[in-house]
Amino acid sequence: MWPFICQFIEKLFRETIEPAVRGANNHLSTFSFTKIDIGHQPLRINGVKVYTENVDKRQIILDLQISFVGNCEIDLEIKRYFCRAGVKSIQIHGTMRVILEPLIGDMPLIGALSLFFLRKPLLEINWTGLTNLLDVPGLNGLSDTIILDIISNYLVLPNRITVPLVSEVQIAQLRFPMPKGVLRIHFIEAQDLEGKDTYLKGIVKGKSDPYGIIRVGNQIFQSKVIKENLSPKWNEVYEALVYEHPGQELEIELFDEDPDKDDFLGSLMIDLIEVEKERLLDEWFTLDEVSRGKLHLKLEWLTLMPTAENLDKVLTSIRADKDHANDGLSSALLILYLDSARNLPSGKKMNSNPNPLVLLSVGHKAQESKIRYKTNEPVWEENFTFFVHNPKRQDLEVEVRDEQHQCSLGNFKLPLSQLLESEDLTMHQRFHLSNSGPNSTINMKIALRVLSLEKQARSPDHQHSAQVKRPSLSKDARKSSFKPQVPVSPPSDSNKPVPASPVTDSDKKTDTAEKSQPPNASPQWPTDLSRSSSSLHAFSYSPSHLSVKEPTPSIASDISLPIATQELRQRLRQLENGTTLGQSPLGQIQLTIRHSSQRNKLIVVVHSCRNLIAFSEEGSDPYVRMYLLPDKRRSGRRKTHVSKKTLNPVFDQIFDFSVSLPEVQRRTLDVAVKNSGGFLSKDKGLLGKLLIPLASEELAKGWTQWYDLTEDGTRPHGAS
Repeated sequence: MWPFICQFIEKLFRETIEPAVRGANNHLSTFSFTKIDIGHQPLRINGVKVYTENVDKRQIILDLQISFVGNCEIDLEIKRYFCRAGVKSIQIHGTMRVILEPLIGDMPLIGALSLFFLRKPLLEINWTGLTNLLDVPGLNGLSDTIILDIISNYLVLPNRITVPLVSEVQIAQLRFPMPKGVLRIHFIEAQDLEGKDTYLKGIVKGKSDPYGIIRVGNQIFQSKVIKENLSPKWNEVYEALVYEHPGQELEIELFDEDPDKDDFLGSLMIDLIEVEKERLLDEWFTLDEVSRGKLHLKLEWLTLMPTAENLDKVLTSIRADKDHANDGLSSALLILYLDSARNLPSGKKMNSNPNPLVLLSVGHKAQESKIRYKTNEPVWEENFTFFVHNPKRQDLEVEVRDEQHQCSLGNFKLPLSQLLESEDLTMHQRFHLSNSGPNSTINMKIALRVLSLEKQARSPDHQHSAQVKRPSLSKDARKSSFKPQVPVSPPSDSNKPVPASPVTDSDKKTDTAEKSQPPNASPQWPTDLSRSSSSLHAFSYSPSHLSVKEPTPSIASDISLPIATQELRQRLRQLENGTTLGQSPLGQIQLTIRHSSQRNKLIVVVHSCRNLIAFSEEGSDPYVRMYLLPDKRRSGRRKTHVSKKTLNPVFDQIFDFSVSLPEVQRRTLDVAVKNSGGFLSKDKGLLGKLLIPLASEELAKGWTQWYDLTEDGTRPHGAS
């Protein structure tokens, strides 16, 4: 059978991968495979596990422990740059899940099969001529580790390969997988961690600068770093999709941030079946692989409901019924299957087919499809998910763009309130595109699911602690940690109770590597951790290829209602103390905003602030931070200098964002005034926020204006 699998792989490389690489970049237009030989050594299956509990009777779930060590020869060439490179061998080890569904009452009894990895597999590639390849323009920002990380993440859930075995099976249904649930993770605090920082050549024991890496499948979140603290309080919140259980676990690793390599502070792995049974867990967990330390988590299992009857209750529980923000804890999940488009216009050049891709956004969160080349009838067959704060007020915005000419091919906006009125909260139809051809349409299936926390009825004496798995790999077996490049964690096995305590908030970071393992050991996965900068969505794409340490923005951070905003409101109440605060209780900020068509940039001048609140007895140390939403990457952040001990700082600093005028008019400027507080100070926090929609006709002329600061940035209005 192996020779025929090799034939299929060769066909895949030549007919799918080669044209995709050529079209991805002008520099790669002469890319081609000159030789593809997968080798004679077949894939080995070391073990098979069949699930009999917690599975649908119309499906069979298998976990295959696979191992492939192939002496393959794959040669490639980029003629334009006289570049030749190749692969001499590939190793892949991991647990592949195979789902056979639906089962049917006719031969071959199985309608289709789906394949994917639950966790990132261990992948090693022996390259030849890689340095030549990485000198090619367009590839020079990559590295060996980044390439491996990108490849392995395409193999991990929710990415999957679906193969229909009978023609009657609706492949679109199989490619529209509904998550089993959503895990809301309150990453609260830790106690009694090990002190890893030492002084005087190790004679004096110090503290640690702890942060956490949280992983569910290939969704990775990284907490902020708490400086010099063995009992850190993070109070962060993350939400993760759970597609498969049994099999998926919540994996957590704690590290001490250091300039060279980050020290390991302990790990934890929790079986999600236990969380689903309990619905709500609020416990202290003892950390594994270290002599001391425990971690306080609150875990909520949210069920996906196809009706809107509980929506008002959910909105009230997350306080989304009163605020107008587009971010915060989620009340619903939007699942979207992007099928195809028809009759797209040609774009800028007449009689030339475009390279269409689709931009999808809900609030400040945006995702984009793959590019389809040289066609006005593209077929994507891709899935997307969005966490939704309040579906009564938010819209799904869809735009088809021509990647080649960087122009719009059409768009439409769907208020999510329309889904609330649809049967099963689902719409499956062709949507007409505005600003496009007369018959241009896009075919999508869109479903909304309300996230409901269904608390279990318990007897008064009920006690439970989540099942914690012990690592099968000792910490000594890890390879030494090295600077960022890919996250993962070791596995585990055993039970463990612990007590409970309260609350939540967020940000992100990473570090560690793990290669060799005994040939007969159950498959492990790499632990070279890197900084993730996904949004909560943590879109199935791993952030591990990012080169900068950076925390994941918590959904309960300064743009949403929880911690930072709550702290600000508390300070406001303390300031008020029986007196009436003015119309601008948090003060004001003066900005100049204009778009330069000549430079194709948005120009923002931060002039000054006035009447800010005092963060401490000594006043405030304010600075201004800006993002052009929905981009919240580190590279998209702009910051002023810090003005010391003043409530009326003057900055007069100019910043720019590279963006066209039509594009910027769909964006929002996110401005936050924050207190710096110094390197080790606890006096860091939010002084006020401002969200400015840029859909103004006056943007090309520009304006200078004072704006009121508010707790969450909503309902901004100019003061003068």
